Amino acid sequence: MSNYKDKIQTSIENLADGSVFISSDFLDIADYETVRKSLNRLVNEGVIHRIVNGVYYRPRYIELIGEYEAPSINEVATAIARKYNWTIAPSGNTALNLLGLSTQVPSQWTYISDGRYVNFTIGNTTLVFKRTTNSSISRMSQLTAMIIQAIKAMGKNNISEEQIRYLKGKLSHEEKEKILEEGKTTAAWIYQILKKIGES
Repeated sequence: MSNYKDKIQTSIENLADGSVFISSDFLDIADYETVRKSLNRLVNEGVIHRIVNGVYYRPRYIELIGEYEAPSINEVATAIARKYNWTIAPSGNTALNLLGLSTQVPSQWTYISDGRYVNFTIGNTTLVFKRTTNSSISRMSQLTAMIIQAIKAMGKNNISEEQIRYLKGKLSHEEKEKILEEGKTTAAWIYQILKKIGES
């Protein structure tokens, strides 16, 4: 056990401070039960922190304030999705914040998912997964799904030319081509906005 624990700890120490990971990330080192027990020992030793069951992070200490930095909620959501093999995409204010269309940090981070409807409490933040039809997010990258969700959050008549210009400037030529290709199955009014964003 100790040898496996040391190997897992070395693997974790090679990650950047603040990295979020799940038990199955270490199945190349040992079987699931051995990994789980090793991670529990590392939690008890203060080497790593447990965020929710089966999801951990390598804490980043901020000397200026004398505290550990909270994990990235988006990274936590991605890790939970990997753990349960869900496809997810940020929605509502979460999508707006991650794209830089809103400076307001949401107290509730919301993602659409093809998994179950579930909430997690992480510090002072609520992480919500809302079940949606798989067709809403399958066969498209998370970027395309996130932009579509952001457009929905702003509403048909509320997205400004300035916001469209901002997204045009944020995306690479390849990303614009991808959203135009992947977004073809979305609602017509949303696709019209995607076309404006994707214009050269």
